[in-house]
This record gives sequence, C-alpha cells and structure tokens, in this order.
Amino acid sequence: MSAAQATAPPHPFQPQPWRDRRIELVLGNLLRTGVLLSAAVVLCGACVYLARHSHEPANYRVFRGEPSDLRTIPGVVHSAIKERGRGLIQLGLLLLIATPIARVVFSIVGFAIERDRMYVAFTLIVLAVLLYSLLGSGAGG
Repeated sequence: MSAAQATAPPHPFQPQPWRDRRIELVLGNLLRTGVLLSAAVVLCGACVYLARHSHEPANYRVFRGEPSDLRTIPGVVHSAIKERGRGLIQLGLLLLIATPIARVVFSIVGFAIERDRMYVAFTLIVLAVLLYSLLGSGAGG
C-alpha cells in the first residue's frame, strides 16, 4: 500500500469511525433538522388556524389561557392529529423543545461509543437537569 493510499479519505458511503468531527456533523444536522421540522409544523398550524379563525374578532378585554387539552403532551398530540391549528402550533413548539434534548441524548451515545466515561457522566448530568427543569419543576406545585 502506498503512502497516498494510506492517507486517502475514506469513501463517502463507507461507515466512518466515530470521531469528534463526525459527531459534530451529526449533531449539527440533528439540530438543523429539528428546528426546520419545528418551524414547518408551526407554520402549518398557523395556516390552519388563520384559515379557520381569521374572520373572528379578537377580544382582548378578557384573558383566556390555553385550553386544558393543550396543556399536556397527549392533549397536544391528540389535537394535532385532529388537524387543529392550535394543536399543530403547540406540537411544533414541543418539537423545538425536544430538539436540544435529542442532541444531549445523542451526545451521550456518541461519548459512550468513544468510551469517554467522563463526558458521558457530565452529559448525563446535563440531561438530568434539562429533564428536571421541564418535567420535575412543576410537580411541586
């Protein structure tokens, strides 16, 4: 094997080893895809909502919060499946919130594949803090 063959980059369709650069590329694509998907779902929800409710006058004298069915994840998913505009918008926002969580989970997997125990531990702590801030902080009531 010549020196040129030894230093040639791998074929683009061959699996590459899990190196820092590859993990960075996958994480970047994950974030980009999550944000674009979230934006698309919110945009679809906004179009549906405006198509159905654009003729209704806004009443700002009385504050009305989110309906109770849009305050839980199952309620949001159920509303989005029924193609309700507000449910689709909420689903898009949930996808936006889930994107960095998916990034952290993928980072844990990447560090575990690289056998980097210290970063796995730190990233697990970050994941625990994220999940607590989203799920656990409202439990105390």
